[in-house]
Amino acid sequence: MKSFFKFIVAACVAAGFSHAADVLRVGTNAAYPPFEFIDEQNKIAGFDMDLIDALSKKVGFEYKIVNMSFDGLIPALKAGKIDAVAAAMSATPDRIKAVSFTKPYYTTENLFIKQAKNGDLTSKQNLEGKKIAVQLGTVQEIAARTIKGVKVMPNEDIFAAIMALKNGKVDAVLVDSSIGYGYLNKNKDLAEFLKEPDGSEGFSIAFDKNKHTDLIAKINQAVEELKNDGTYDKLLEKYDLK
Repeated sequence: MKSFFKFIVAACVAAGFSHAADVLRVGTNAAYPPFEFIDEQNKIAGFDMDLIDALSKKVGFEYKIVNMSFDGLIPALKAGKIDAVAAAMSATPDRIKAVSFTKPYYTTENLFIKQAKNGDLTSKQNLEGKKIAVQLGTVQEIAARTIKGVKVMPNEDIFAAIMALKNGKVDAVLVDSSIGYGYLNKNKDLAEFLKEPDGSEGFSIAFDKNKHTDLIAKINQAVEELKNDGTYDKLLEKYDLK
């Protein structure tokens, strides 16, 4: 999949960052609709992409989107290959030790999905001895590994996890609820059987630890402005997230 480059003409100095290209390189994993995905024009689209675009106009910075695997985003951030992450990334205690986050812009829960015809799965206790699919490197992978007796099956993206469930290769999928309900709406052969807190502060934009502090403050302020002027709610409605 090709990375989609989007530039906004503005003063980079105001954004509080600098590197060779004078462009904020924003890493994402475009396999997580509706937050980031490849659209019909083969471009990276989604709620996070529209949010970054709106923030760039409010704060005043140029950016380009860099698509990569989800579990590679923080290593790329630490290595200086990207400057920020916008990928429906939850601000967990462990991640906060490694990177700096903006204030959360979206909160969600963990959702357990099964085949609708499977009447045996009704709780976590029923999962013992079962296979559960997750997306590699996510909060849901961490949560799945705490469940007693479960065999965790990591996948590069959530679509592969859902297909494994539909094909009977796994017994359940653990996914972010904002993503999971989208798949449930389109797959009547699937059903939820449990939902619980994900243990994070919510989805946030990540930067390398203790860097770009001025930019983070400006983004936090800009998110509040987008919520106050109605832009944020329009994005929620556009992607069925309200």
